[in-house]
This record gives sequence, C-alpha cells and structure tokens, in this order.
Amino acid sequence: MTTFILFGVFFLAIVMGIPIAIAVGISSLAAVLYAGIPVFVVFQRMFGGVDSFSLLAIPFFVFMGHVMDTGGIARRIVGFANILVGRVRGGLAMVNVVDSMFFGGISGSAVADTTSIGAMLIPMMIESGYERNFTVAITITSSTMGLIIPPSNAMILYSFVAGGISIAGLFAAGVIPGILVGVGLGIVVYIVSVRRNYPRHPTPSLKEALVIVREAGLSLVLALVIVGGILGGVFTATEAAVFGVVYAVFLTMFVYKEMTLKDLPAVMLRTIETTAIVIFLIATSTAFSYVMAAEQVPKALAAFLLSLSSNKYVLLFIINILLLLVGMVMDMSPAILIFTPILLPIVTDLGMSPIQFGIMIIVNLCIGCVTPPVGGVLFVGLSLGQTTIPRLLRPLLMFILPMLVVLLLVTYFEPVTMLLPKLLYGR
Repeated sequence: MTTFILFGVFFLAIVMGIPIAIAVGISSLAAVLYAGIPVFVVFQRMFGGVDSFSLLAIPFFVFMGHVMDTGGIARRIVGFANILVGRVRGGLAMVNVVDSMFFGGISGSAVADTTSIGAMLIPMMIESGYERNFTVAITITSSTMGLIIPPSNAMILYSFVAGGISIAGLFAAGVIPGILVGVGLGIVVYIVSVRRNYPRHPTPSLKEALVIVREAGLSLVLALVIVGGILGGVFTATEAAVFGVVYAVFLTMFVYKEMTLKDLPAVMLRTIETTAIVIFLIATSTAFSYVMAAEQVPKALAAFLLSLSSNKYVLLFIINILLLLVGMVMDMSPAILIFTPILLPIVTDLGMSPIQFGIMIIVNLCIGCVTPPVGGVLFVGLSLGQTTIPRLLRPLLMFILPMLVVLLLVTYFEPVTMLLPKLLYGR
C-alpha cells in the first residue's frame, strides 16, 4: 500500500500539473506519513542527497555553458565546423552535426547546444533552401550529443545516483557512442542532401580560415583540457568545471570581448534558475529512492521482469523499451534519479557494467529529449524553427533511426562503451 501511495500520489500530482520536483517530494512525504516513518527522515534524506562535492560540478558546467552562449564561443565553433565540412553536399546541415559534436563536448548540455547553435543555424539553413522541418530535426537530434560526449551533466548526475560510479570512466565510455551518433546523423544528412540537391556551403578564404581556426582553437582547447584532465586524473569533474568557468569568462571578456561585467548578473541568474531546479529535484528524488528501497520496489520489479523472460538479451530489450517510454513523458534528470536505483541492480545481476548501463540509460533518454509529448530539447527546437510536432515527425524519425542503432550497439556490444575505460583504467 505504501508503494501504491508513493506512485499514485506522484502520477496524480503530475496530471494536476504540479512541477515534477515538487511532485516527487509530495509523494515521498505522503508515503512516509502512511508508513508511520518520522517525517524528519524525509528532510534528512533530502539534505544528505545534495551534500556532495561532486554535485558542485553541475552548477559550474551550467554557468560555463551560459557564458559560452553569451560570449560568442558557439559562433566561432560554427565557423570552424564550416571549414571542415562546409564543402560537402548539404554543407550547412553537416556543419550543424559537427558543430554539435564540438560545442556539446564543451557545454555538456543539449538545451544549451540547441539554443546557441539553433538560433544561428536554423535561420541560415532555411534561408539557404533547406526544408524547415528537416532543419529543426537535425538541429535537435544532433544537440543530444552534448549529453553523450563528455563532459556531460547527465553523467555526473548518474554517477551520483549510482553510488559514486567513476565519472572519468563514464566520460571515457561516452566518447565512442557520441561519435557514432554524429556519424550516423551525418550519413542521413548526406543521403537526404544528395536526393534533395541541397547546396554546398561557401567556405572562407585561406586568410579568413586561419583567423577562424585561431579563434575557435582557443575555445576547443577548453574541451581538450577539461576532458583530458578528467580522463587523465589531473583533476576531478568539479575542479574541471571551475577551471572551465574561469577560462570561459577570461576568453569571452578579455580575448573575444563579447561579454562584459554588465552581462554577468544575467548569466548568473540563468545559472541559478537552472541549477536550483536540478538540485531541488535531486533532494526530493533521494527521499523518493529511500521509500522505494524500504518497500523493496527494485526487488519486486526484478522479480517481475524475470517472470517475463530469463534471457539476458530479451530483458535488456524490455528495459530499453521501458526507458524509451519513460523518456517520452519525463525529462532526463528526474528519469535518471528515479529509475537508476530501480534498474541498476537488475542489469548488474545480468552482468552489465554500471558504466555501460549509464551510457545506455543516457542514450535512451537522449532519444526521449527529442520525442513528444514532453521532450525538452524538442520544444526548444519547435520554438526556434516556428513549426509544429505533426510537421516535424517525419523528418525527426529519419534522425532517430541512427540513434536507435547506436542504442542497440551500446546495449549488446560491450566494447562500444567499455573499450576506452578498459584501455585507460583497466576496468
């Protein structure tokens, strides 16, 4: 009955339009009251849930992303990507994909990628003759690479919920899947561009190219230092995020000179708004997970899944379907916080590494970010492209297909995720 109250109140609150972070807290409190557990336990768990040094990386990475957005870093990376792939058929669409690989690998946020790059490239692509919905579809799907290619706030969150799984290991595991997503999207872009005779994009002269490479190189150094430093054990994710903030502020204020001291309060406010929601959600989800553990929900779900099939591959397929459905109705952060404690014990019993499962759940939820009815990245793209979901669905499905292929590789072919962690750390 306690479990019924926990999930019943949660879904009722969601239907009533209550924000999900508050819904999680209300349902946890209702379940605790029914079970006769002292109320202070909920607040104790909430406080303990956010009392973590590693979680400090999230607000710093968010702040860094907003600084990059404001200070012109995204525009310079677009110019660099144009030098690399602009001459290819469908050059601007290719730039969209390559740029997301670079920018997402620095900001670690799909929404930041969509907002920054989409605001520039969507109007440019439409003006150049690209079909509007094709343009929006490639922009939002390519932006999800920011959650797979390190650094990634989603990986930091998963590491925390999964009990301190190595962030460096997760970052290493995300490199190959992220690149595969980019390659898959690029293949689709090229095929469609050839069929529709989309144009090649003009590339700059040698002199202009050297200027672009020099300016963009200063931005790309940030990604190399952050990811390389974490993978090499030079500093933790939190220390890397702090370095990233200092470097991004210095670069945008004193080198590019596109951000001033007057811009900082607005950037900080946006960071606080984003971070406050995430941190409060982590706090309430910790209490939610406590009630689930007390009621042995993970054990019950494991028994149910095993009653459906004893085949490892079938069970992993069922879990993928479940996560894809969850991603369609729930944002990434609450989905990771709620379903990781439930599903992680099941997949580890099946012999899957927690690091591999971390990438699997993130790729799943990346697909959810761009699918209706809730996808957060989807609605940012709809707003920027001034289109609707029914019009977007057909081109969107073309780009979701390679993401599903990568998801299957991540699930069933271990080296895709575990090759780099094993090479770097022997695990």
